[in-house]
Amino acid sequence: MNPFAAALLAWFDRHGRHDLPWQRAQDHGQRDAYRVWLSEIMLQQTQVVTVVGYFERFVAALPSLPALADASEDQVLALWSGLGYYRRARFLQRAARLCVERHDGELPRDFDALAALPGIGRSTAGAILAQAHGLRFPILDGNVKRVLARYHGIHGYPGESAVEKQLWRHAEAHTPATRTADYTQAIMDLGATVCTRARPRCDACPLAPDCAARRDDLTAALPSPRPAKALPERETVMLVLRDASGRVLLERRGPQGVWSGLWSLPEAADHDAAWRSARRHADIDDARSLAPFTHVFSHYRLRIAPLLFEGATARRGIADNPDLRWCVAGELARLGLPAPVRKLLQQLEEPTA
Repeated sequence: MNPFAAALLAWFDRHGRHDLPWQRAQDHGQRDAYRVWLSEIMLQQTQVVTVVGYFERFVAALPSLPALADASEDQVLALWSGLGYYRRARFLQRAARLCVERHDGELPRDFDALAALPGIGRSTAGAILAQAHGLRFPILDGNVKRVLARYHGIHGYPGESAVEKQLWRHAEAHTPATRTADYTQAIMDLGATVCTRARPRCDACPLAPDCAARRDDLTAALPSPRPAKALPERETVMLVLRDASGRVLLERRGPQGVWSGLWSLPEAADHDAAWRSARRHADIDDARSLAPFTHVFSHYRLRIAPLLFEGATARRGIADNPDLRWCVAGELARLGLPAPVRKLLQQLEEPTA
């Protein structure tokens, strides 16, 4: 075993995370590939401390790949609601349905077949095969990129092709032929808990003696950040149409753009357009502006101005539109809603609202 892997595994045995819910052995003493896959998708762009609760609720409702394939999109998105990056959830279910159609309801153990599924690239496929089956495949998620960039002193943004190729070569070279599942978890744990983006704990790192970034005082500079780019800003008015029974009008978003396919509040470009839209959906008398807020996406900032129409009376015809529905508060938990919309509606239910 190479010295890098040996040092990392010795550290992992003492300090690594060994009882995460997706690590627990299932049948035949092996980890369940479905649970490993689900955790890997959830952990993209999201920290472990946040994922654990979502993971446990998800597998309680959909305990197997066929169950995920059979579920409605609304159920999947409701279970995912709050994790963000909802495209991950759609890819997850699309891949599950392909596995039912082509792979007898299981994730394939062939690397190329696995990596070809929606939402599963080279690193995620390697992580699934290494952790569920102990097969020797390297991974290169964000934590691993940071560890390798610092250890080898690699400059340049890791998202650039040339830099990423260097990192893959090192990831391949360091991955051992034995204890591959433990090694995969170990290098992710090291990046998440010790070799962190800010204030890394170099004194606790098993790789510190040979780390180029530590030697050259470059831990703050490596890995090189994404080239700076100012986020554009957009504005929208969200219509909160609420009838005398407390029901709120929701609209399913189209297949394109952010929050695609989620249930959300109707939107308009400005207050005049919001009034015109509100009158198409309900009989209304008055409106009240609620406190505006900003939601930040990866590629722009959205300034949201909610406009509350109390005592609205639903117009006929909405029942015939599958993309519009009046919902009571108790129904919202079963629907996939964008996190800021869910929070807004929950605040309206509070007595002080």
